[in-house]
Amino acid sequence: MSYDIIIIGGGPAGVTSAIYALRANKKVLLLEKEIIGGKVASSPLIENYPGIMNINGVELSDDLNKQLISLGVEILRKTVIDLQYEGTVKKVITKDEIYEAKAIIIATGTKYKKLGIEKENEFIGKGISFCAICDGFFYKNKTVAVIGGGNTAVANALELANVCEKIYLVQNLEYLTAEYILTEQLYKNKKVEILYNHSIIKLLGDEKLSGIELTSNNKTKILKIDGIFLAIGQIPETEFINKEKVKVDEMGYIIIDENCKTNIEGVFAGGDCVSKEIRQLTTAVSDGTIAALNAIKYLRK
Repeated sequence: MSYDIIIIGGGPAGVTSAIYALRANKKVLLLEKEIIGGKVASSPLIENYPGIMNINGVELSDDLNKQLISLGVEILRKTVIDLQYEGTVKKVITKDEIYEAKAIIIATGTKYKKLGIEKENEFIGKGISFCAICDGFFYKNKTVAVIGGGNTAVANALELANVCEKIYLVQNLEYLTAEYILTEQLYKNKKVEILYNHSIIKLLGDEKLSGIELTSNNKTKILKIDGIFLAIGQIPETEFINKEKVKVDEMGYIIIDENCKTNIEGVFAGGDCVSKEIRQLTTAVSDGTIAALNAIKYLRK
């Protein structure tokens, strides 16, 4: 199966690339292993996108999907496991199929970072969650902790305050790193207690999470809680990339130039999976536009 452009990833960058490529009458395949919208779907509230006063992530993801369908894009739920870059025709390899294209756009985004402590994987889905809008209703009238102090952590805490009885926000710094408008909302919410300079050292429970052990200033304490929501950062979804061929930074983020070109001819990248300082919805859309337009230009050669 051969295409003009294959886009890997269906988040804002990938969707934007698909829109531009389809409008240029290119044959496009979009591969997404989960849902269109990517991590946008887990955002409780989006208020920083021009032209939209506010919208939740599920609604925006649904709109992105509808727009792609209206343009006639081919979308397949596939996990990419390898790429072959040699020659003018590139190959995208999934578990059960190989797809060919003249150009590839990588827009795989990031995945949630984990704590890296004992029992963590065991408790995912049994007391450990990442998305408040997805799993918050499981903790109605219960006590939970949100781990982190950035935008995602604060947004999750505010979302959980709509259903939970009590929320602890556990931050390992002495301040929050979230935007001012979010922190001001958080400070006013009486359901939320912020624990500064605290870190998790142990997960408690047998078959499911029942509490956490924290440390602060060489002192420990135990919180009895029903669940935790991790929001401690993200890492790039670039495991399938041969890092000896495609240049990445020390964290595994793809290195691109101002035209969203990688060091491989015909391979472009954009969105949160690329090496840059700022990762926002708006910058992902910008990358998607630039990557698509330059991929289209590449096809004219």
